[in-house]
Amino acid sequence: MTSTDLDKSTVQTAYARWAPIYDAVCGPVMVKGRRAAAAAARATGGKILEVGVGTGLSFDDYDRSTEITGIDMSAPMLEKARMKMASGKYPFVKAVHQMDAHHMTFADATFDCVVAQFVITLVANPEQVLSECHRVVKPGGRIILVNHLYSEVGVAAAVERWAAQKTRSLGLRPEFPFARLQAWAQSNASTTLVERRKVAPFGIYTLVCFERTLNSQAA
Repeated sequence: MTSTDLDKSTVQTAYARWAPIYDAVCGPVMVKGRRAAAAAARATGGKILEVGVGTGLSFDDYDRSTEITGIDMSAPMLEKARMKMASGKYPFVKAVHQMDAHHMTFADATFDCVVAQFVITLVANPEQVLSECHRVVKPGGRIILVNHLYSEVGVAAAVERWAAQKTRSLGLRPEFPFARLQAWAQSNASTTLVERRKVAPFGIYTLVCFERTLNSQAA
């Protein structure tokens, strides 16, 4: 199944509304997935790019062994992230930028790891964003995604298809399938799927990790 992609204006409008309450509402719901993604990124270490950094909820999940750069399209969300940075609690967060993940301004092979938490199912063109992540990560580096992915079969799939129509205006897309991520990787000879696992305790979220192979060249 191919999802109907969200447009940028829908996402920007929705997350401007979410910004004041995002930490309180989404923080507890997403904590397991968020920590799983950050732990995988810390294992890679070095310079880490957070795509869709939002309000900086993930800052607590990193430490001084990493150097974090964040991007997001939502100015209201980034305002919250900058307030966290100004507290002095997160010296390892070097910068956050308002930037479209479809067209990043970073040079090729800038980061050791790119993390996208609860993002790839929401962007207008997931494959283009994945290709940009691949471009800015170094050969041998990793792209780490965590998301709820479409169940594809059974009652859960039917519920997700129904929910998709109800939640689109909120900037959500619960019916996004793993097959799209897999197809992107298979079309890119310099990308390898290294991990796909459900995140405990309930398996609501899936962590997916791709590696840019060492012999790859920037697209």
